[in-house]
Amino acid sequence: MPDVITVRVQTDSDSFQEVVVQIERRTYNKPFLGGFRNMSTGVEFHNAGSQTKPKKRPDKGIQLFCKETQTVVEKNKQQQTRNTTSTQMTKIGLYVSNMTDKLITPGKYFTAEEYHKRRLEAVIVLQKYFRRWHAINLVRNLMEEKRLRLAREAQEELQKKREKEEKLRREYEKKLNPKTKEDFELLYHDLELWMQEETERINRTLTGAERKAALCALLEEETELIACIGMHKLNANVENQQKAILQLLQFYKLFLKCAQPRRWKAFDGKITEMDTQNTLRGKELLEIYRSISTKDIPKDERTSVLLTLKCTVKEHECKLTQEIVALIDREVDLMSREVKECNLEGLRKRICTLFLQYIKIPEFNPEVAGLLKVPQDPLKLYKNVYFCHSCENYLPSTEFPIPANSRTIGRCRSCHQLDNEARKREAYFKYRLILENLRKSEVDYQDDTKIVFLVQLPDMQYLIENIWNSQSALSACSDLYELVMVRWDKQHEWSPWNTILLTKEEADAHLKLCNLQKAYEAPFIYKIKQKHIRAKNYFAEFPAMSSFLRSTNNQANANSYK
Repeated sequence: MPDVITVRVQTDSDSFQEVVVQIERRTYNKPFLGGFRNMSTGVEFHNAGSQTKPKKRPDKGIQLFCKETQTVVEKNKQQQTRNTTSTQMTKIGLYVSNMTDKLITPGKYFTAEEYHKRRLEAVIVLQKYFRRWHAINLVRNLMEEKRLRLAREAQEELQKKREKEEKLRREYEKKLNPKTKEDFELLYHDLELWMQEETERINRTLTGAERKAALCALLEEETELIACIGMHKLNANVENQQKAILQLLQFYKLFLKCAQPRRWKAFDGKITEMDTQNTLRGKELLEIYRSISTKDIPKDERTSVLLTLKCTVKEHECKLTQEIVALIDREVDLMSREVKECNLEGLRKRICTLFLQYIKIPEFNPEVAGLLKVPQDPLKLYKNVYFCHSCENYLPSTEFPIPANSRTIGRCRSCHQLDNEARKREAYFKYRLILENLRKSEVDYQDDTKIVFLVQLPDMQYLIENIWNSQSALSACSDLYELVMVRWDKQHEWSPWNTILLTKEEADAHLKLCNLQKAYEAPFIYKIKQKHIRAKNYFAEFPAMSSFLRSTNNQANANSYK
């Protein structure tokens, strides 16, 4: 409806007048103040009071109240019995029935004190029932928590048992089918333990010529076992060499790394990948090598693969590519003459070997330059290369195990391993696990720790065997698979004089402590401090540890001064 309308009004019998009417929009709900409805059409008509805006009362500046808020509400109620004749009494000539009458007798009167006492007793009864219900629920919850805790402990115990059995099974499998250096290290260690037990038994039970004969027989048996271990080592070397060649290209050693795209993590955690020209070249060479290494393929596909390889190597002219092209032409010619597959096996191996050499050249595969152990620049060979006086070979610095107390370059890792197998026959596998777990845990602290990376396997072995007696400081557990080294005071970086040897569960509980003085008794803390002093005296002879020892002593003096 428009805001302004024009209304034509009849003023006389023959005259009309147009009146402009302004429509006012209502800003509230109008009350219904009466009206009527047309019965034939159903249209409702309101009176003028509900169609016009109500008149506002003038503000007199005085707060007024209505009558209802100023007067008391009164209510009149008649008090009359139901039976109007109930007051009529029986008399001569009138009978009033008393069947509906009730006999009311007064009860026992009780005072306010008795009333409150009765309510207090009722409240106490309610409290008893509530406390009983609450105690039942509390005991039920405690029993449920106990059941869950026992079930969790049983599950953890079963998990520990399974893990221990799995470790023993893996260790037995390693000894039965040795493949790596650690496996043969365990074999030689067990052989040495067996030799010591047998020698002790012979010396204890036999004398004279019988003892010498038994020792000779034991020596021959040891020689046979060493020869058997040597045969296993030769077989493992051959198998590992074959695996290394396959993994070199197929998995992660060299070629797959060359074919992998560049990856980096964005600020939101998403991984972005990008293929470069070098990675695409690596993928192309990887597909070609997989194709030429595949056996039992049709001749047409083999010919197509060889032609692709020929076009790829022809991009670079050298003696190696010329030899590969000549071998490819020879295989194609032999296949056209229907030569048997078995007679072509040696030729195909030569092609694969030469193509492998082709892949390792950075000029043909630029991505491989950063993955080769031997740098292509001859000048780089003079850096970080040392001479081993035992095997008389020049090797990179990574091949020399340098202890923290060493001042010169000693023997290489291979010579150390050979000397260990021939004389001491010690197994460093368990100590290596403890050291690796320790370094991983220290990296998680992110406080720039350095000492843990200076400690080597022989140092860790001395620390565990001589300082901590190869057992937990709390429970005296001697299973090295279950032991870990953690910080004694987690506020300072790990060091041989700030460490403790515990089981995994004890270590987790120890790292949650905030105050060591309150958690442990004074004799135990004194015992740990004595072990720290022994470790500090041993590692004080190491040149690399002297600076850390001085900083530790200065910090301790400052704390004592404070």
